[in-house]
Amino acid sequence: MSKVTPATRALAAAGVAFTVHAYDYDPDAESIGLQAAAALGEHPARVLKTLMALVDGKPVCVIVPSDQEVSMKKLAAAASGKSAQMMKPPEAERVTGFKVGGISPFGQRKPVRTVIEQSALAHDYVYLNGGQRGLQVRLKPTDVRDVSKAVVADVLA
Repeated sequence: MSKVTPATRALAAAGVAFTVHAYDYDPDAESIGLQAAAALGEHPARVLKTLMALVDGKPVCVIVPSDQEVSMKKLAAAASGKSAQMMKPPEAERVTGFKVGGISPFGQRKPVRTVIEQSALAHDYVYLNGGQRGLQVRLKPTDVRDVSKAVVADVLA
């Protein structure tokens, strides 16, 4: 497994301090984020999942703790829209350039509006997908916010 991905290159280019952590990815896991948290020995609230949604038909990246769900109504409001829905996996892969299970908010094909759940900023560090299945990056949540230019909001269901 390569530990250099478009996501890790984007973080390095931004001058962000991060570490890379590989784990055994289980494609049959009920929840990829929870499986990653268990494999890393971390609390699920520290392991964030990157989801792709559409707000008023436009792509939006949303980052939430792996043990939580997104409120579509709150996401739409946070992205200054009227309605939101999850993006279909093939479309998410086309828009981001990453495979589902390996989508990172960093290094996507083209930048999209990003929203991060406010509770994620309460931690000293968090894990996020590093741009491929079985690869996580550990960094400060404020760096996630700053590099992705994310809107901080309550988006939990």
